[in-house]
Amino acid sequence: MPGCAHCGRSLDIIANQVGRRDTCPGCGEDLRSCRNCRHFDPTVAKACKEPFAEVPKDKDEANFCELFQLGQGGLHAKESRDALLNAAESLFKKK
Repeated sequence: MPGCAHCGRSLDIIANQVGRRDTCPGCGEDLRSCRNCRHFDPTVAKACKEPFAEVPKDKDEANFCELFQLGQGGLHAKESRDALLNAAESLFKKK
């Protein structure tokens, strides 16, 4: 089931019918953004698995990407990345 990448809330959306101005009923964030797309992957170039996509700089803002497909949701990858960086810093801290 599709979900919001910002808050993790499940969305009752059928057949990828997401408009540019649609927002999540749970957190109010834009739904048609890179982070909510199934092609979003912060580990690849431009954070998008679609090689022909014109990727915007801000991954949280609504955009006009024609390749957008609503993903399964989950929380921001940035949050987990920050947690990993903090863990690595604490591991390698000099005493």
